Amino acid sequence: MPKVAGLLMTCVSLLAVATAARAEPVKTETGVRLQTGNGVLTVEPWSDRVVHVRFGADGFAGNYNPAVIAKPGPVNFTVAETADSITLSTAALKVKIDRGSGSVTFQTPDGKAIMNEGGRDLSHGVTQAFYDTGTIVYGLGQHQNGMLDYSGSTVHLQQANRDVGIPMLVSPKGFGVLWNNASVTDVDAGVVAKPPLVIRSEAGQGVDYDFIYGPELDDVIGGYRGLTGDAPMMARWTWGLWQSKEHYATQDELLSVAAKYRQMKVPFDAVVQDWQYWLPGQWGSHRFDPARFPDPAAMVKTLHDEHVHTIISVWARLDPGTANAAELDAAGALYPKTYRNVYPAGQGRWYDAWNPKGRDIYWRQVMQNLGVQGFDGWWLDASEAELGGNWGEMREVSTAAGPGAEVYNAYPLMHTTAVYEGMRRDQPEKRAFILTRSAYAGQQRNAAITWSGDTEGNWDVFRRQIPAALNFTLSGIPYWSADIGGFFGGAPRDPAYAELFTRWYQFGVFNPMFRVHGTGQGKELWAFDDATQKILVDYDRLRYRLLPYIYSASWAVTSRRGTMMRALAFDFRDDETALHIPDEYMFGPALLVAPVVQAKANARTVYLPGKDAWYDFWTGARQDGGQVVVAKADIATIPLYVRAGSILPLGPVRQYADQKSDAPVEIRVYPGRDGSYELYDDAGDGYGYTKGQYATVRMTWSESRHRLDFAPRQGAFDGMAARQAFSVRCGLGPAQAVTYDGRAVSVTLANCGATAPVAKHR
Repeated sequence: MPKVAGLLMTCVSLLAVATAARAEPVKTETGVRLQTGNGVLTVEPWSDRVVHVRFGADGFAGNYNPAVIAKPGPVNFTVAETADSITLSTAALKVKIDRGSGSVTFQTPDGKAIMNEGGRDLSHGVTQAFYDTGTIVYGLGQHQNGMLDYSGSTVHLQQANRDVGIPMLVSPKGFGVLWNNASVTDVDAGVVAKPPLVIRSEAGQGVDYDFIYGPELDDVIGGYRGLTGDAPMMARWTWGLWQSKEHYATQDELLSVAAKYRQMKVPFDAVVQDWQYWLPGQWGSHRFDPARFPDPAAMVKTLHDEHVHTIISVWARLDPGTANAAELDAAGALYPKTYRNVYPAGQGRWYDAWNPKGRDIYWRQVMQNLGVQGFDGWWLDASEAELGGNWGEMREVSTAAGPGAEVYNAYPLMHTTAVYEGMRRDQPEKRAFILTRSAYAGQQRNAAITWSGDTEGNWDVFRRQIPAALNFTLSGIPYWSADIGGFFGGAPRDPAYAELFTRWYQFGVFNPMFRVHGTGQGKELWAFDDATQKILVDYDRLRYRLLPYIYSASWAVTSRRGTMMRALAFDFRDDETALHIPDEYMFGPALLVAPVVQAKANARTVYLPGKDAWYDFWTGARQDGGQVVVAKADIATIPLYVRAGSILPLGPVRQYADQKSDAPVEIRVYPGRDGSYELYDDAGDGYGYTKGQYATVRMTWSESRHRLDFAPRQGAFDGMAARQAFSVRCGLGPAQAVTYDGRAVSVTLANCGATAPVAKHR
């Protein structure tokens, strides 16, 4: 009740602020400027579908905002005036400004309202209300509350372990709002009847946001990436199986894990060295304990010789007494200088990632101690910056970018920036890779994958991972991961835990990053009983069969600002039922995934969205869209459906992602409507792709002709095979062999669709 009362008072305050004297606008080269009785409003179109709005005291140029790196492009716009309003129009939007209040309404070109402001308040921090936003709110980072739609709730944006604050919200009504304020923020999504959406930041100099119109959500996310930066390609090995543990205590232990995977011939690509490889009191030294890790460079070389990649945990924390801490302290780039006496002698300190010199020093220290050993990427643990152990304490320090209260949430962006820019410069032969526990808007440009933090290994936590992941990718950052099986707890020989782990592992196959991690005894595949191990190996092999599909999806992320792990609203925005489902999603353009999140399940209900047909991946049976079905879900089965009109590539099983193979790539066509697909390939690592060194093959399915057309190959790269064997099938029907040499070729699949039985609704 107190929260609701407070919100009502906020709304009253907002309405009071919304009264001001009539003002005359000033048209500038970039937009419209309006002086009101309460401040200055600036509206600038950055593209036909992206509009930047600022409101504050005269001279306000925007809040601290490292997320946005784009500059306004040349945009054709017109300005029309009436006695009551000013309307700025682009080819895709109208922005109507009320002369009296200075409030802004966003409209389609034909005048239909998309969203409008409800008032502002700058008396205590920064508050902005919005009306007509629709009834559903997505995005805002990662919050493990089990919710996909945040309407009717308050979302707290403050970086913490397991909680990631990203000030980007999305509505299936067809728009997004990037709130340019890095302070701790609350988003009230319809907690009271009106206004339906209130954003309240505890600090900042004024209102500062970007309105992004789609209306399709892929276009909204595309607009966000246009502002904040594109996601670079990850190396192909990134998408294979990762094995990790908290932590491998010795060099021999880590090497033995990789060797056993190879001995068992289980597909596998990467092993991770977690923390505490250093001597006690040497946190932040980036140096190994020589008694346990006598030759790190030889360790990495041995892994590479086995076609295994490896990353290593590095923290933003440094112990006093280390040379690295002393160097950063001398540069004025170490916290805290004095802070409530919470740091007694011997307790660690954190570097100022907002300080450009601090970032340079930090990366150089990492590179000269660990980069030279040959590691392939960096695990930036605890990237929220804890200080004294209580989340949010960084708000009380002074940073190189300004008061901590104004810049707090941006710490993970600046920290990953230090490592990404350094790796691009000093390890140019490797595609940059960062695994990090926190994120902020724009972080996709730093080749960073965020994982969901130190989770518990139980069913409730597992269930909450799905909507947490979907809201994270709806926030515009495409790559997400979780500790398969949960970080805390879990004994592989406990049958109850083995069941949970199996279900989480099945889910992990259809995550961007596929990684096992956790405390206690190791969770390598051989730690489980034989029956469980067989299921895990089968799904690992499926993951490797999907690599051509996953790698092509990653190219779509980079080249077309796409999203790999997709809430149903991306593809079925007009299906009201689909908009509210928190535990299903699309993985790439073709696959509908319905993880099993209940113990002892043998079936689960699955909603098949949209109007087109769906095919059971396992049986080929066809189902009509727009209905709930009961799917088989025994312990060996995750419900998985393929959308009609899909073209799905499945490669041969390899022992590692870049292993060469002459075996054909299977191409499955799922009929029901016309479809197309772009298969992508390149060298697998390095930055040749940025210079055009890659190849694509466009495939097109004609439903009426029952014909699959392969277009001429576009592009080439070093090491590309001149010929590619394909095995083309209609669903699970008979295969036709095709040898593709880069020239156009067609395959007719007679009666494609008739061989797929229509499943009856159960």
